[in-house]
Amino acid sequence: MELLVASAIGILTAGGIYLMLRLRTFPVILGISLLTYAVNVFLFASGRLTVGAAPILRDDVSGYADPLPQALVLTAIVISFGMTAVVVMIGLGAFLGSEDDHVDDPKGPVDDLAGGGS
Repeated sequence: MELLVASAIGILTAGGIYLMLRLRTFPVILGISLLTYAVNVFLFASGRLTVGAAPILRDDVSGYADPLPQALVLTAIVISFGMTAVVVMIGLGAFLGSEDDHVDDPKGPVDDLAGGGS
């Protein structure tokens, strides 16, 4: 089971990095989202993967699932949702303002862009 989770984390990370290296805004946003999913799965797996363990400590249960990684993942999900919403709005504003969603620098001389032409 650990190999499957580790492989899923690796695939999500590789896909996220690949998409973040694209030259368009929305694949970059999807890449950031994939990276946050990879971090969430990593945080969840850091609490030891147990199957059939009780989520709440009771008197008749000898082993239970660690609630701290679950709380961290829940917090990370909320933060990543907010971050994704902000980045989508910034990307949408940049697209609507320039009619292009490239994230690289525009081509052309720097003087023409700064308004300091002769």
